[in-house]
Amino acid sequence: MTTAFDFQASSLDGRPVDLADFRGKVLLIVNTASQCGFTPQYKGLQALHERFGAQGLEVLAFPCNQFGGQEPGDAPEIGAFCERNFGVSFPLFDKVEVNGEGAHPLWRWLTAEAPGLLGSEAVKWNFTKFLVRRDGSVFKRYAPQAAPESIAADIEQLLAEAV
Repeated sequence: MTTAFDFQASSLDGRPVDLADFRGKVLLIVNTASQCGFTPQYKGLQALHERFGAQGLEVLAFPCNQFGGQEPGDAPEIGAFCERNFGVSFPLFDKVEVNGEGAHPLWRWLTAEAPGLLGSEAVKWNFTKFLVRRDGSVFKRYAPQAAPESIAADIEQLLAEAV
């Protein structure tokens, strides 16, 4: 069985990251953008990171420029923006595509595991969120408009589950 821990991605500074490094943690994986109407959700994602990080939550942000060109910056610009405006201290990854032939393998897997509305696998917009159990399986997909704080109860539930 494939799990989220079977994938690798590049950190914002270009280092390869094995998601297996997060084995045993609950993951909230989000495609992000710096110039989107949902960009203020970074604040809520940071709040979740601060509230649940010590209990085993990892927020993983994947900047994406596929929706309205709303993430035009390069890696240093993205990192500086997130730190300066939202105090982001959770892992940021290199910009990826989440749809189409160029979609990152992790995102192809996530969307197949947890299709969206009417069974569509495509990510519809920035700040689509996937909550992943400690065993690496996908628990649930959340629409872009789902505020991070609205996911807290589900996070608590998964944190309480045994590995």
